[in-house]
Amino acid sequence: MEAPKPEEISHPPMDQLQGLEYCIDSNPSWGEAIALGFQHYILALGTAVMIPTFLFRLMGGTDNDKVRVVQTLLFVEGINTLLQTLFGTRLPTVIGGSYAFMVPIISIIHDKSLMSIEDPHLRFLNTMRAVQGALIVASSVQIILGFSQMWAICSRFFSPVGMAPVIALVGFGLFDRGFPVVGRCVEIGVPMLILFIAFSQYLKNFQARQLPILERFALLISITVIWAYAHLLTASGAYRHRPDLTQLNCRTDKANLISSAPWIKIPYPLQWGAPTFDAGHAFGMMAAALVSLIESTGAYKAASRLASATPPPAYVLSRGIGWQGIGILLSGLFGTLTGSTVSVENVGLLGSTRVGSRRVIQISAGFMIFFSMLGKFGALFASIPFTIFAAVYCVLFGLVASVGLSFLQFTNMNSLRNLFITGVAFFLGLSVPEYFREYTANALHGPAHTSAGWFNDFLNTIFFSSPTVAMIVAIFLDNTLDYKNSARDRGMPWWVKFRTFKGDSRNEEFYTLPFNLNRFFPPS
Repeated sequence: MEAPKPEEISHPPMDQLQGLEYCIDSNPSWGEAIALGFQHYILALGTAVMIPTFLFRLMGGTDNDKVRVVQTLLFVEGINTLLQTLFGTRLPTVIGGSYAFMVPIISIIHDKSLMSIEDPHLRFLNTMRAVQGALIVASSVQIILGFSQMWAICSRFFSPVGMAPVIALVGFGLFDRGFPVVGRCVEIGVPMLILFIAFSQYLKNFQARQLPILERFALLISITVIWAYAHLLTASGAYRHRPDLTQLNCRTDKANLISSAPWIKIPYPLQWGAPTFDAGHAFGMMAAALVSLIESTGAYKAASRLASATPPPAYVLSRGIGWQGIGILLSGLFGTLTGSTVSVENVGLLGSTRVGSRRVIQISAGFMIFFSMLGKFGALFASIPFTIFAAVYCVLFGLVASVGLSFLQFTNMNSLRNLFITGVAFFLGLSVPEYFREYTANALHGPAHTSAGWFNDFLNTIFFSSPTVAMIVAIFLDNTLDYKNSARDRGMPWWVKFRTFKGDSRNEEFYTLPFNLNRFFPPS
């Protein structure tokens, strides 16, 4: 038997991902784009509802308060997404709520001065104002690092071998929001998972009017079918005598959003009152802003690949972080109860639909703003059980993680140095946050538990994040371990041309500002 040729057993590295139907600056028809934009809006609802649902009861809030927070969060998400796609990185990324801010926000909620307020509604308002003040101060971290181009300078220490674990753990690090949540209601979650995979992968060649309708709209079709099935189970009394936790995750009438939502309500800045400022609260929130910055950096790299674009140059990446800081500032002014970051699930949906069009994401931002003002209609869609979203996350988070792994194609993975860095960064990126989560669940406080609350919040927030731990480990090892003689193994000959805006001719096509604004803000 003739020995296989080298090209038959290996694949050449590719700057841009192949196989997408529409890339960043190509657009489907308006009808298809609107339907795809609505699909991205529906997916963004999961996080937009989950975060306020977890926090509002701890603050003493009512269902009316929860609805207002969800509406405000969606409204600000829409504005931030438009700003990011127009003036930031210009990548097709939804800017949604961030779990990175949960640790400092929970710390604010348990502040003794706030917990001592007896009136629940007054405690909710005072806590919201304290969170707003901390977010406004913390936004300065990303605004300064982004617009001053300091983050672009920091990115000079990045390489494919250092960034692969970071990007991969943007997806893998969210494993606790996947099947552990599906398991809370397997009769809904598992069919949703199977149906979504079947439509998006096995039946993707089914076409109607030359459109692969099942692949393109697998999320919408699957959610519609399973949501109707869940409503049938609810109406038939299948959960009547089940535990409260099961009912909360399975029933379609437990969200209490539709009955509490007003018909029309337009969110506005300072709607909860004037923000209050506390140095300790702000310092912990600044750590969350740093974590959000690192996680978004990985998500932007993944989105560029799934939009069939080149990796964003350092200047563009830093510009995007600056606008994301503006997004956190808006979150603080409006009172969304969390900061902003790139929505990882929506990045994954780019790959699942094979549509990386910027226009689709801008349309989804329009849906967010529109339905956040029409309360009843938005609340209808927001009442989809969490379990359905978690089933989709199992696929989409995994897809984003695999994009991170694909960056290893530009490195020499026959190098023991690279194997050591990649393996250690991956393992610690999963292991350290898991230790912090388990410790917090058992002790009801993080491993950092000193008399200085701001210090505790800072450390606990940093080490709760898998991408952040992976970046600390991978970038340190990659820039200190035999780095002088390993540029080629690290993938630097490929990476270096994407460090500057003019390093690759394609950057201008993908990342130039609209309205000829590059005349006033020339890229470096």
